[in-house]
Amino acid sequence: MRLKFITRGVRFASSTLKIMEFSDPPASASYCCAESNDGIPPTFAMYEALKDSCQNNATFFKPDDTENGQRLYQGFMTLSDHIETVWPLVDHVRKVAPQYDFDTKSPGNGYRSFVSVVDSCVLYSLKLSRQVSTGREALLFRKSHFVKEIESCGQLLASLGTCLHHLQTLLGWAPPGELFPTEHHTPEELFSQADTINQYCFYGRCLGFQFIPSMRGILKGISICMAGFSEAYYCHGNVISSVWTGGQYLINPELRARRIVNISQSASIEFCKAFWFLAESEIMKRVPSLMSSTVAVNKIITIPPEPLTVTTLEDKEITVLPPTVHIGLQGLNIRLISVNKRVGMAGESSSSLPPSDGVLFHCHGGGFVAQSSKSHETYLRDWAAKLNVPIMSIDYSLAPQAPFPRALEEVYYAYCWLLNNFKTVGTTGKRIVFAGDSAGANLVAACTVKILSTGLRKPDGMFLAYAPLNVNFVPSPARLLCLMDPILPFGFMMRCLKAYASPNMSGYSKDSKDDKENNQSVLPNTTSTPSDTNGFLKVSQSQEGISEGPSSFEEVSPSDLAELQAHKSGSERRKSSDTTISAASLQSEHTVTGTTPPEDKSQQYVTDFLERYVLDSDTDSEGRKLNKAPNNDVSQRYWICIRTRAQSRRLMRMHRASYPLGRDDLKCVCHVCNREIESENSSTLVAEKPLTVPTEEEGPDNRMKIKTRISEAATGFMGAMQTRLAYITGSSAIVRPTQEDLAVRTNLDALIARSPSEEFIFSVPRDPYLSPYWADDELLKMFPPVRILTVHLDPCLDDCVMFAKKLKTLGNVVGIEVLEGLPHGFLNFSLMVKEANEGSKLCVERMKQLFDLDAAPAAADNQL
Repeated sequence: MRLKFITRGVRFASSTLKIMEFSDPPASASYCCAESNDGIPPTFAMYEALKDSCQNNATFFKPDDTENGQRLYQGFMTLSDHIETVWPLVDHVRKVAPQYDFDTKSPGNGYRSFVSVVDSCVLYSLKLSRQVSTGREALLFRKSHFVKEIESCGQLLASLGTCLHHLQTLLGWAPPGELFPTEHHTPEELFSQADTINQYCFYGRCLGFQFIPSMRGILKGISICMAGFSEAYYCHGNVISSVWTGGQYLINPELRARRIVNISQSASIEFCKAFWFLAESEIMKRVPSLMSSTVAVNKIITIPPEPLTVTTLEDKEITVLPPTVHIGLQGLNIRLISVNKRVGMAGESSSSLPPSDGVLFHCHGGGFVAQSSKSHETYLRDWAAKLNVPIMSIDYSLAPQAPFPRALEEVYYAYCWLLNNFKTVGTTGKRIVFAGDSAGANLVAACTVKILSTGLRKPDGMFLAYAPLNVNFVPSPARLLCLMDPILPFGFMMRCLKAYASPNMSGYSKDSKDDKENNQSVLPNTTSTPSDTNGFLKVSQSQEGISEGPSSFEEVSPSDLAELQAHKSGSERRKSSDTTISAASLQSEHTVTGTTPPEDKSQQYVTDFLERYVLDSDTDSEGRKLNKAPNNDVSQRYWICIRTRAQSRRLMRMHRASYPLGRDDLKCVCHVCNREIESENSSTLVAEKPLTVPTEEEGPDNRMKIKTRISEAATGFMGAMQTRLAYITGSSAIVRPTQEDLAVRTNLDALIARSPSEEFIFSVPRDPYLSPYWADDELLKMFPPVRILTVHLDPCLDDCVMFAKKLKTLGNVVGIEVLEGLPHGFLNFSLMVKEANEGSKLCVERMKQLFDLDAAPAAADNQL
């Protein structure tokens, strides 16, 4: 017995040493294509080691006649077969991938990324196989657990093999060095060349295998939240039910994978917006001020929509009109962040510090459809502290309510305003550097194209982070990475691009007849920003300040009436008209300024509100048809969406004399929580008649009425609890799902095998303002020095590499760096992940070079 114990100990020690021969996943994309002196890639030994380990385990479990034993045997044999199939495919891609790099100092492209992903899968499988080898004779060895793990690895490697077949097709469509096909090829044509890719394996037990270990837990948590959030979104739940049902996605990876993939394939753009806007909740808004760098200035400046006069480089004055496309004239919000108060800075007259020589002009990411400067404040504060220059971040309008070119026009308009208001921002304007991440990077690059076209002063430098610069559905290797991306799933990316670039195909139309007929609420629910509503959460317009309680809403304003009358959304994140004044209005970080209309005007607004949308309405607050009753019918009840108790009492006083209703017939109810408001002279709630037990003569109809009223009471109680919890979390009630949502819900838990090509049934114009990559060469030659930072696992990697190559060919000063193991949007995790924080610091270093090029090292080979 003692000898057997010693033997097992020696076996364990030797196995541990073998495991140490290879690094833990993920594999390095920068070195995955290296070759040894004998021409054999170093990674070949890794594939052979996995094959040997699988054969060893298969031999061990073959005599095991239990179900799990036989499944382990079949799983290891299948994994071994997949290695034989995948190796020649990945080896071919490995050999040609370096031809597509920007240069030898900056290795990175979609082909190289996929080689590293396959290598990471092999490392992950090898580590798991050796764990089985080490513990398979142990008394507590869990066969059922390792069966699922091994089978998921086999499915993962098989799906990556399908992706490698697609890469072989892409290699034949473009000459060496070109990541985009030179001839017209559609994604449908690409996906028809091989079997359907099994996306479920990427979001189950192996989720995040290709990322650094510090990101995996976060990505898993985001995936669980997404799956749980979909329960609340489509099942009329609340935050409690979302947390409750989210537990099943924590303990059941297969169910989570099925849910996420089906969400990606079936969910609407409004779901994407609603999920991403969770970063705008009241709790999340407090995080930067608690954990990030302290700044002296953090305020909102609203630029009024009025013509601007700017001077071109030829000393000609031109007039720039405010944007009007899609949503009409709207004030434009910008966030000013500065670590110091400076002379002349708006609202900071007490400072004696002179203006800064530089200013950072920033546009946030969010897929063109979500987020704001507030949700990107986590790293902007740190940038402001380290750069010591003011940062002006633009809160541009979001799609689908404001598709292309609205956001671009607003960014261009904000830049023109900056040229005339350097002192207000706290700078002399000596150096202007553009910066943006994701969608924001696309906007600053497109804005530069527009600036050069109009002859205005161009920025002195441009910093782009993981930028989509070719907004078109040209197939490329890196874009296939979104099939396995937890942050930017394939369906999400397609719907965002549809909403922004092809609004007519995205299913959104402001003026559609269906929207007017099928509106399910008295109040419109189509805007989707933190300052209004996002299609799922109704958020207080005072979120920029400190919340005052569950009844802290603003008064009915003319803008509310205009939106109600038109049944269409306004700007994505505009505040109501009573917070915008004729000059640039200022709002501090925790203060909301505004004026309340006089009492007589307020009463007139309320009168118009009731007459247009309540008393003359033929639907209730849920959008159900009502049988209109005469005004003197005491049984007729009107549901009014009010904002505070004081307003409800004022409403009742104002309208009892105007409408022949009984004292208790005008019932004011909160639209969000269905809670009735106390009347002025009563300590009880205005309520329905008390429930009484019906007699036999009264018949079954009254019994049904009682059941209905009990159900309504229960609904109201749950709504009240939901609103209280929403107040605590900074969010609000979940709206009742539409018929379309109900149809989508039926697909969320089904196992559906569907080709990704179904997402490409639309086209995007080749517009240089939409895709800066296609800008005229003469304009691109005039671009300022450009620095690009991206990651190997970014679906937009090929856009960045090809854009940098194009600028380099034209003689521009450009540099690109590609980081390992981080996801698209890593800057938003800079407070949680060490490697992401290091990436943010690298951003600061590159922007410092752009602010002071004379002090930077000499550029070589067109690189900074």
